[in-house]
Amino acid sequence: MDACINKKPHTRKPAEKPSREEAEEAVRTLLAWAGEDVTREGLIDTPKRVTKAYGEFFKGYNEQAQEILKTTFDDVGGYGDIVLVRDIPFYSHCEHHMIPFIGKAHVAYYPTSGVVGLSKLARVVDVFAHRLQTQENLTSQIANAIDDALKPRGVAVLMEAEHMCMSLRGVQKNGASTITTQFTGNFLEEAEEQVRFMQLLRGFGK
Repeated sequence: MDACINKKPHTRKPAEKPSREEAEEAVRTLLAWAGEDVTREGLIDTPKRVTKAYGEFFKGYNEQAQEILKTTFDDVGGYGDIVLVRDIPFYSHCEHHMIPFIGKAHVAYYPTSGVVGLSKLARVVDVFAHRLQTQENLTSQIANAIDDALKPRGVAVLMEAEHMCMSLRGVQKNGASTITTQFTGNFLEEAEEQVRFMQLLRGFGK
């Protein structure tokens, strides 16, 4: 009989979050690996500054898009056409190199019974941007969160960004931009809705 039959399946325990002191020590290790003297005056407080900055960069792990989008407004005078918020600035960090990518997001949806506060769309962008990301995944997460929470007739998200991991290292192509899109509902099913979305992006203030 196989000796493994009665063994319980292996389950991986979730990793415990390191303490701030452990995080600061990790920064010291990286500084030393880079060739620095971690005891010199200019670097004494750097580990504390870096961990504080990382808390700001990655605060999205402590926020939920569904909470942000849970309040809607039904008194909109019968409005049911497209709602578009353009040029939402964002920054995120590439999950491959932990280097920033910076750009703008354009978010649109067709409401059903009500609308959400416009600032909430920008906050949803920030929730997912303030995590380690790829631009493709970030675009999808924003669109899906709005689609799940608001149940609109359709959602359109277009993101354009410059990736510092491509500008500062590797091929070092400064100024190159990446564009990603995600569509749901009528934006996905009707080509003319995608065209209208793109025309609205190009047609005003460009």
